[in-house]
Parts: sequence; structure tokens; C-alpha cells
Amino acid sequence: MVSTPTAQDTLATEFAEHRSHLIGVAYRLTGTRADAEDAVQESWLRLAGLDDAGRAAIRDLRGWLTTVVGRICLDRLKSAAAQREKYVGNWLPEPVVTPFGRPVSEDPLDVAVRDDGLRMAALVVLDKLTPEQRVAFVLHDAFSVPFAEIADALGVSAEAARQHASRGRKALADADPAPRVPLEDQAKILEKFVIALQAGDIRAMTELLAPDVVLVGDSDGKGRTTRQLIVGADKIARFFVGLTSKYPPGVLTAGTPVLVNGDLGVYLAPQPGQDGYFALDEHVQAMTVRDGKIVAIYDIVNPDKLTRITRPGDEPA
Repeated sequence: MVSTPTAQDTLATEFAEHRSHLIGVAYRLTGTRADAEDAVQESWLRLAGLDDAGRAAIRDLRGWLTTVVGRICLDRLKSAAAQREKYVGNWLPEPVVTPFGRPVSEDPLDVAVRDDGLRMAALVVLDKLTPEQRVAFVLHDAFSVPFAEIADALGVSAEAARQHASRGRKALADADPAPRVPLEDQAKILEKFVIALQAGDIRAMTELLAPDVVLVGDSDGKGRTTRQLIVGADKIARFFVGLTSKYPPGVLTAGTPVLVNGDLGVYLAPQPGQDGYFALDEHVQAMTVRDGKIVAIYDIVNPDKLTRITRPGDEPA
């Protein structure tokens, strides 16, 4: 006997249709996979907890859920701001790592990071906004949520919500994060950079780096990377060449190409120390390219941010 779907079953099916969208919204707002998934799950609980009248009042379920996720993420962003005061060194978004040169899975976040707005360079800029600016800007400019609904999520007037979004928009424009360039172009530059690093050729490396290139390391004191921003082509080239003498030969240049938030990056597997060399922590490195040169390198070593990544050996053959 075939059972008749209940109202809750129907609601769950409708929610599932929007889940991928909501994961993308929440990750763009929080920069962490765990917070994104938790926010989406909480939005389901809030929807499921409505009575019949409450559900009937929802005219646009996707829009309603997007606003609810925005409100939940606002609370998480405020909490994260306080926690981040204790963070050791720089903070970067949790990377979404997918295979390079192979079909990408249909995992909601793997799909979401194909969006240009979820590249690492853009998320780094979003992280500099206040929680209110980030929520207002993302919900309005990326997902076309009306300011009246954003105002309700923020607990402010519609005009104040509009101002928050405007300030976020201006901050993004002023920062001018590099747009995504074709992967083939990124691959050529990365290959040249690795060859130059293998040779210890500082001049060749600096020719591939923009004059104001920045290296950002994220470890929270739990791995080896730079704790301070390193700025400038010559400084970064010498920093990398200096590292090659501290680790087993070839280790730093034997990384596996991966996609990090849709852009080309490198995965370095952990390696034990030997013969006086340092042990190598697990690294995910992303780079941003503009006008044929590397303008930013992001080195994520904090193991807490690498627990959910897809490692090169994890994909099915």
C-alpha cells in the first residue's frame, strides 16, 4: 500500500529544491562550510515549526528562506567577530577544494563556488565588511532580496538597510578584487612559478608576481605559515626560496593542482620531517591573477579549516 505524502513531507520536498541555493547564500555570508550548513538546517527547522497560517502567509518560499538564512548568518557573523579577536594571525575563509581537470561533483558548495562572487579574493573583501553591511549587500546585490525584507532581517529601517548595502558595495568597489581569469591562463602562470621556485630563480619569480602582490597565511598558530602579511614581489619570492631550504628537497614544489573556490590552487599533503628538515603541515594554497601576474597568494594551514576539503586522493577514479 502506497502511503499518501503528509504536509510535512511535501514541505520537506519543497525545501530540498532550494537547499543548494541556500548553501551558496550562507557560505557567501559566513565564509565557512560548517556555519553555512548549520544556518540552512536551522532555516528548515524554522520553516517546519510554522503553523498552517504561518506557512500560508509565505508567498515566495525561496525569498522567505533566503531572508531567514540571512538573519541566522547575521547572528553567526556577530559571534564570529568576537571570537576572531583571539585568532592568531590572519583569518581566511574556509576553502572549498575540488578536483582540477576532472568533473566537479554536484555537492551544493562545489556547485556554488563556480559563481564568480565566491572566489577567494571576493570573500576576503566581504570579510572586511561589518556583519550588517555584508548581509545587506549580499542579500540585495547577489540575490535581489528587497530592502524591506533585509531591514526586517537586520532589525533596522529600510533606509538603514539600503545604506548598509551601499557601504558594502563601495568597499567592494574600492578593494577591486581581481576578476576570475580562464583556468588555462592560471595554469600557465602557476607552472612557470613552480619551475622558477624549483630553480631558486628569484628574478623569474618576481616577473610573475605583481609589484604589490600579497601573501596571506592562515594557521591560528596551529601550523607553519606566515603570521604577518608579506607584501611585494621581491619579499615573497625570497620568502618562498628561503622555505625550500627548510623542508625536504622537492616537497614544496610537488603539490597537486586543485581548484580552490573555483580558481587554480595547490594542495600540499603533510610530510614528516627528516634529516634536520621541518615536517610539512597540510596546506591549501590559492592564488589570484590579474593582467598575467599573481596579485595574491592565500596559504591556509589551520587544520580546522581543512577537515571538510576534498583531497586529491579522495575522488573516485
